[in-house]
Amino acid sequence: MAMDAAIAPILDKPAATELDGVYRKIILRLIPFLMVLWVLAWIDRVNIGFIKLTMLDELKWSEAVYGLGAGIFFLGYFFFEVPSNLLLQKIGAKKTIMRITIGWGLTSIATMFVTTPTMFYGLRFLLGVFEAGFYPGIILYLTYWFPNDRRAKAFGMFMSASAFAGVIGGPLAGAIMNNLHGVNGWSGWQWVLLLEGVPSVLAGIVTYFYLTDRPEQAHWLTARERQLVQHDLERDRQALGDREHSLLASLKDGKIWLLILIFFCIIAANSSLTFYGPTLVKEIGFTNPLTVGWIMSGAYLCGAAGMIWNGFHSDRHEEARWHCGLAAALGSASLLAIALFLPHSPAIVLTALTLAIVGTMSAIPVFWQMPNRFLAGTAAAGGVALINSIANLAGFGAPWMLGLIKTSTGSLAPGLYVVAAVEICATLLILACVPVFRKQATAAKGRHAR
Repeated sequence: MAMDAAIAPILDKPAATELDGVYRKIILRLIPFLMVLWVLAWIDRVNIGFIKLTMLDELKWSEAVYGLGAGIFFLGYFFFEVPSNLLLQKIGAKKTIMRITIGWGLTSIATMFVTTPTMFYGLRFLLGVFEAGFYPGIILYLTYWFPNDRRAKAFGMFMSASAFAGVIGGPLAGAIMNNLHGVNGWSGWQWVLLLEGVPSVLAGIVTYFYLTDRPEQAHWLTARERQLVQHDLERDRQALGDREHSLLASLKDGKIWLLILIFFCIIAANSSLTFYGPTLVKEIGFTNPLTVGWIMSGAYLCGAAGMIWNGFHSDRHEEARWHCGLAAALGSASLLAIALFLPHSPAIVLTALTLAIVGTMSAIPVFWQMPNRFLAGTAAAGGVALINSIANLAGFGAPWMLGLIKTSTGSLAPGLYVVAAVEICATLLILACVPVFRKQATAAKGRHAR
């Protein structure tokens, strides 16, 4: 990126504390707001895991119906995620995220009126259509603001919002279901969908006025701060060397398909825990929705801490393979323990459930360090969305598989064995096939200059 010669000298070897201060300012401006949006998105996506505790009995639906409905969301993701991310690159983040947020809020509200499986499937698919592009869009958006050696921390902070959503969403859903059941003639699960959908619509409107698309447009940074960031991002681009910019060309490279397979294995476990975590808690004897919510809240609080710590540690050591692979291994081993002890020990099951959430969720932010080592520009916009959309088909298949197995056998244990086996494949693929990335000399120079 060319810079004006008159200002280039002031950017020569800026003090590390000054540049650190600029990035702290960016984090404080962007990350908390994006976390709020992700909390709202996650709650609207997964609240059916809690409302199923009463909704299935009331509507007389089977576990298989629920499993298909929970997973069909990801088909909407699959078909619309890449176009959404390419649109974000073209028209900017704030317009794209506004559209996404308002759309999923209205769809969540509409779901309170479902009476048949077909209506349920249709609205869950539509929710996936609207939410498509949000998560990979934010991943792409943060690459506009943070260099590679600062991203895992930013990713970890943002993505921990999904864990915080579990902390908030469980008790909130339980309280609404217990206290508002029958009010206005609506069931508690209907109130959950209404009261958790409205804030998303309002947040979508705020998004347009709050977000800034690129650092050079950030009026809340000084001119020097904007130049410092642009200089640092250019240093990072040069340090990473030549990367693929063409989306079509990147599809011919086996690396992107390897990353899709790895993330597929991680998401299979993540979606299983998301949609069946409350069911597992209920199966070991906790039947009150509010109690289930508080238990899941504690587990997700640990998950949030794991995501942030793993992202920070990955940035500090500039290493992603082991940080992602070992976290996935922890998730796999913990899922295996749940399956083994489900009928026998509630204490072990709750401990293993917490560790499974910590391991699986901690692998996710560090994973997203890897695509940006290979891709840039349009290839990054489309590639990140492609990885997320195809891999999230595991989010369709895993809950459906668990629902079918639960309906036919009466137990979730056989399905959990399968999910544990799938997740350990992520660890094996990472350590066997993903190359060790080494910073080029220019990168080292850039760090010392800072």
